[in-house]
Amino acid sequence: MIKVLIADDQELIRESLKIVLASHQDIDVIGAVGDGVEVMESLKVSRPDLILMDIRMPKMDGVLCTKAVKEQYPDIKVIILTTFDDDDFIFSALQYGASGYILKGISMDELYRAIITVNSGNAMLNPDIATKVFKLFSQMAQSTVAIKVQEKDVDTISKAEWRIIQQVAFGLSNKEIAAKIYLSEGTVRNYLSTILSKLNLRDRTQLAIWAVQTGITTRHLGDDDEDD
Repeated sequence: MIKVLIADDQELIRESLKIVLASHQDIDVIGAVGDGVEVMESLKVSRPDLILMDIRMPKMDGVLCTKAVKEQYPDIKVIILTTFDDDDFIFSALQYGASGYILKGISMDELYRAIITVNSGNAMLNPDIATKVFKLFSQMAQSTVAIKVQEKDVDTISKAEWRIIQQVAFGLSNKEIAAKIYLSEGTVRNYLSTILSKLNLRDRTQLAIWAVQTGITTRHLGDDDEDD
């Protein structure tokens, strides 16, 4: 029997998933909660084998909750079940230990197979998500050839922008960067857009690879309240 906890801020989705999954004799839905904080509270009382985790939830979202779950209960499997295929969410969730990332458009039979697959110790990715992940791996594999940025372009980067770049190199999502340096997610996105334009880089992945190659992760950039 696979014990499953459902985490989704929409009651209709929680109840629908409970009904569908309860029809399988080898699945026991032990709870359904509305956010990441409730997930962590529920784990103090009962221990699921697997959590079906939404991404965008109040108080604590699915990415940060996945990180907290895997840090405290590494044996619990996490499947991200969401309507969002945003790159930040995908890579952060997988980085923090999610074993599956699937979109809510899949059939209930596919969801059941995903639960069985992940519970057995394997990974499950929605095909569209898998394509993005493979693309990332390909880019990382090719990163032995240094990504070139013009020195004159590097000189245009402000201290505030260097702080953003450093957090990208650490693998943080926009939400995590915003929380860490006390900015809104929208401001972080605007910073990133400006940085990519200044450095003539294609995307966040290129920026992260270049930043690591540059050694930004080991640099001390001063206090946040210093002038740029």
